[in-house]
Amino acid sequence: MLEINRSETASLSDHDLGLWRQRLVGDMLPLWSTNGYDRTRRLYHERLTFDGAPIAMKDMRLMVQARQISTFCRAAVDGFHDMSADALECLSEVRRRYYRIDGQPGWVFALGPDGQPSNTTQDLYAHAFILFAHAWAYRLCADPDLLVTARETISEIQIIFGNGEPGFLDTVPHQDGLRRQNPHMHLLEAYLALFEVSADGFYLEQASALVELALSKFVYPASGMVIEFLDTHWQPSQPSGQNRVEAGHLFEWSWLLQDYLRLNPDASKNERLSKAADRLFKAGMQHGLGQNVVYDAMTESGVVIERSTRIWPQTELCRLLACRKKLTGAHSEAEAALLKGVTRTLFQSYALAELKGGWIDRRSADGQPSVDHMPASSLYHIYGAAREF
Repeated sequence: MLEINRSETASLSDHDLGLWRQRLVGDMLPLWSTNGYDRTRRLYHERLTFDGAPIAMKDMRLMVQARQISTFCRAAVDGFHDMSADALECLSEVRRRYYRIDGQPGWVFALGPDGQPSNTTQDLYAHAFILFAHAWAYRLCADPDLLVTARETISEIQIIFGNGEPGFLDTVPHQDGLRRQNPHMHLLEAYLALFEVSADGFYLEQASALVELALSKFVYPASGMVIEFLDTHWQPSQPSGQNRVEAGHLFEWSWLLQDYLRLNPDASKNERLSKAADRLFKAGMQHGLGQNVVYDAMTESGVVIERSTRIWPQTELCRLLACRKKLTGAHSEAEAALLKGVTRTLFQSYALAELKGGWIDRRSADGQPSVDHMPASSLYHIYGAAREF
């Protein structure tokens, strides 16, 4: 079991640290590795009811399978909860059912209840997460075939989503003419994970190209914020001041840029990267926060346009606050106080004790629950934050 390093956890109280441990190790990981896993199909369920019962779905998305696989591989590596046999079994089943199953390169988007492809759209976001799953599975079991599949998948990403320009299409067929930062962010995350587990410089080269794309195309120069939607020429899709920004993604990008600096000592000399990461963090803090809660969306001019909230941005802020001292040496008393406040909001409003390992994923602007189920995909975000403690 991992021990808590208090010098790196930003002064959370014993009570708050205990909450993280109890909800994660005592409740969440057991629930989602039992009720959340279909041993007949060897696949993870997409959703549970608030009572913890599986909900039948017409689509079983690759992204959800990959997120759960990576989470349970990480939990086993970290010594928190070892259901890694199921995770590796699921990955084997996912490869058999999703990979090139339609006779085309790459991974299909979803399976139906009959186990056959229900949606053969090629989705960059899903491909990013299956790479992330392969990285953590390799870290767990060191099976070299996992890295072979990862390299094959990366080659296919270039073929499927590349169009001769920096960056990638989001989906094929491409439907709306927009480019999105989000799948590129998770592709960067996957490349960094693959580099860390393999020490293969190829993955760091891919990551470096995405970092440069982000700084040159995704970040709006005037505000230092990452714009969600861009046109085919990587320009903001809306007039100035009207483009969507998500504070949760600002915190994710800030953490990823700092993690890139951690893994790439040569880049650590580049003040441009560290300044960009700090500016993303400060922009999210300044414009995206209510009272210890992260709002869903604002514009690049800092006007909040959606005061609804989801669980994942809260966890992304917790993760970034928890590790800022470790990554940057900077952590103020105000940041420590905010971490305590957001942690308590997380456990009082979203990851409630009475849900016994579940969560309320969305709340409306007036604070009321706006979903009637618990999505499996949130566990990836919660675990990503929790392992920092």
